[in-house]
Amino acid sequence: MNRSAVLPLFVAAALVAIPAIADTPPVVSPAKTMAAAGMVDIRSLVPDIAEDIHYAGSDNFTGAPVPGYRAPKCFLLKPAAEALARVEHALREQRMRLKIWDCYRPARAVAAFVRWAHDLSDQSTRAAHYPNVDKTQLLGEYIAPVSGHSRGATVDLTLMQCDARERHCTPLDMGTPFDLFDPRAHTDSPQVTAAERSDRRRLLQAMAAQGFENYPAEWWHYTFTMHPQPATLYDVPVQ
Repeated sequence: MNRSAVLPLFVAAALVAIPAIADTPPVVSPAKTMAAAGMVDIRSLVPDIAEDIHYAGSDNFTGAPVPGYRAPKCFLLKPAAEALARVEHALREQRMRLKIWDCYRPARAVAAFVRWAHDLSDQSTRAAHYPNVDKTQLLGEYIAPVSGHSRGATVDLTLMQCDARERHCTPLDMGTPFDLFDPRAHTDSPQVTAAERSDRRRLLQAMAAQGFENYPAEWWHYTFTMHPQPATLYDVPVQ
């Protein structure tokens, strides 16, 4: 069976196990382009926002570029993108900025994550991404068979502190790196320092002010709560 046929079957099977949102089962949009999906590149709103899209390269928990990421770009549904731009502009007034690691995630990328999680022979990234959690435990809390990222309103990001002239901005130490599957990455983890918890709260408050809600198991993960299409998944490649 070809890959294009496999993906819809995988997504359909996964949806059976996912709770309905607002009692409406998720469906995969037929959109073939970002414009048809109603998504915009965040840089169309904030041209110089900092990005480091890990899944477009090999610096991620799979150890390889992820299917569906053909370019290191951040796309979001327009209302979510506009809200994220407001977060960035508010932070700049405090000499702070965001750094984005992931935004919209095609459904085929999520399917690739699940295949990776089932391949227990591949432990090549364990030291960097799940040193204290067995790979058999990653599905569920850390890797979902259907991700909110595929709905176009979820982002993974961190805070940066800028110098007085705002020429150089440095990511704050949040206690763990991005995509560390570990209890220390829980937003309110007692295993990190008081300063690190404080910075996590600063990020949470900045995002919450514009309608984003944190996923408690990952301090970097935020979803726009005023989602215009919460039951729709997308599989348009990022390019």
